[in-house]
Amino acid sequence: LKRAGMKPPDMLPSYLAAGTAVALVDHNESQQSMENLKMMRVTYVVDHHRLGDLTTLEPIYLRFEPVGCTATILTKLYRENKFRINQNIALLLVSAILSDTLHFRSPTTTDDDRSIVNYLLPIAKIDNVESYANQIFAAKSDLNSYTMREILFLDYKTFIFNNQLWGVGVVETFYPSNTLARKDELFEAMIDEKKRSNLTGILFSIIDIVKIRNYMIILGETEKFIIQKAFNVNVQDRIADLGSRISRKKDIVPSLERYFKNSN
Repeated sequence: LKRAGMKPPDMLPSYLAAGTAVALVDHNESQQSMENLKMMRVTYVVDHHRLGDLTTLEPIYLRFEPVGCTATILTKLYRENKFRINQNIALLLVSAILSDTLHFRSPTTTDDDRSIVNYLLPIAKIDNVESYANQIFAAKSDLNSYTMREILFLDYKTFIFNNQLWGVGVVETFYPSNTLARKDELFEAMIDEKKRSNLTGILFSIIDIVKIRNYMIILGETEKFIIQKAFNVNVQDRIADLGSRISRKKDIVPSLERYFKNSN
């Protein structure tokens, strides 16, 4: 946003008037959206995640694609509708794709993501994509000024598995040891959120961007039992090494869903 010279958009108020037309972008599940989504009139959904519990009273525009980033789909919409993409918009779109796909390291990456980035780079006037991606990751990795509660919610979603509510957070960083060194603070934040939101379990993954490795923080016995069974891993010092299974969308959530479905 700073490089594009743009300010962060204002957050929507907690409650909008019932019947307000809304578009859902990069999500579609009610527990990940605004509190009174069911009172809204959803007219558009553009997403690259699984289809959740969304229901509507009338036909709406849906655009789901199994790509690495919703910005890939948004760029397609620009092009299909012959809308001009200026430099700043191109910069934001390409930044989102590089971030979401970990510069194509994520298993969610598709050829569409790569081709869209190649299309956007000259418009965004990015000469060295490797250098620019590393700048993004360095900024994402600078967490010293954040509280552990803030870090927990940087990329956090809730899911329902077998009628159980679980929280799953992720942080992607060049410096996983810095976050792991604050593990006790993280435990406190996770305990607080588990109680506050009445969760069955809460999980938090520290993703090493360089080594492409997932170190999952295991809060208690409930989480330990489920993760050991779902991923066939051991837990040591309250950390489960999930190896290269770094994608919440493609690796973590599907494995948990399969476990709960088979154990039901």
